[in-house]
Amino acid sequence: MSLLTLSLKCRYNFSSSVKVQRLVIPHQLRFTPFRFYATEKFVRITDVSPRDGLQNENKMIPLDVKLQLIEKLASTGIKSIESGSFVSPKWVPQMADSDQILRHLILERSNRTEKRTIYPTYSFLVPNIHGFNILHSQLQAHNPSSTVNTTTTTHGCSQIEINIFVSATESFSRKNLNCSIKESMDRARLVVNAAKAANLRIRAYISVALGCPFEGNVSASNVASLTIDLLEMGASDIALGDTTGMGTKPNTLNLLKTLKAAGVESKLLSMHLHDTYGMSIANTILGLEHGIRSFDGSVAGLGGCPYSPGATGNVGTEDIVYLCNSLGLETNIDLESLVKVGQWASHTIGKRNASRVGTALMQKIK
Repeated sequence: MSLLTLSLKCRYNFSSSVKVQRLVIPHQLRFTPFRFYATEKFVRITDVSPRDGLQNENKMIPLDVKLQLIEKLASTGIKSIESGSFVSPKWVPQMADSDQILRHLILERSNRTEKRTIYPTYSFLVPNIHGFNILHSQLQAHNPSSTVNTTTTTHGCSQIEINIFVSATESFSRKNLNCSIKESMDRARLVVNAAKAANLRIRAYISVALGCPFEGNVSASNVASLTIDLLEMGASDIALGDTTGMGTKPNTLNLLKTLKAAGVESKLLSMHLHDTYGMSIANTILGLEHGIRSFDGSVAGLGGCPYSPGATGNVGTEDIVYLCNSLGLETNIDLESLVKVGQWASHTIGKRNASRVGTALMQKIK
């Protein structure tokens, strides 16, 4: 057995210098996570552009454009799409129509004339129990007599997934969530318990896991502690968020090694990398080398973060698919179709296409 020493005065008070030892490894998780891939050759890619890619746009994007983006992404073979966020419209006005997006997706399959072999998972970010209740009421309105089956297509469409999030630093938690880390974990627990009761799968983000715009370097041990707590709470996997794009090979490697030492298996991890400093593909390769097979991307590199000054969008989904193809890894995503979606999205929204692969391949496709 090994001991992980954490700089904690009390749980989630990460600014303290008082050391407390926490027994870890091998960590026996108290749940059996639902996984959606089974081989080392398959990489699951979640496109977050309808949420993370659009949330920071000042110009309101029409609902029809958002729905077209989701549909176009699904047509490329992407099996996981983050489609909206049930946050307060006062804080993120761009996400105010997420309930309409969910309603459309619930009804989408029953209205579809052509058949799809596989339907994507559509996920929604939920910051608190109020947001969850709004989402859940939409689901129940269309299937009031039963709970959601998370392992198959549901509600006449695809699986619906809940995303929760916490921050790795107190400063970012206060800026982003207007509460302490402990308070955010308490809020997350309410959402997780409600989601489990509704048989909904839960994915958890840890923001600023590789660097904070207000505090700088982030303790890998603190991230490991949050990861374990979220998994024990009931999250099926943890997305390590490089919200600022500050992650480099040394600190990313340190985080992955710390998580492994804490008993967190790579199959329970995803990487959510922003490309502010151009390090995202290097860190994606590092994640692949350490057994991670789930990554987030944003088509055309769309996005940013309203609470992380200067942060750009996620790594382009096109760039991840190109990388996986070059390594002989499977994604089941048609790269040429994806490149065309990225070009359409950037043109329609009026943004520069930030995907290097997308920009290069569009010249050949033309």
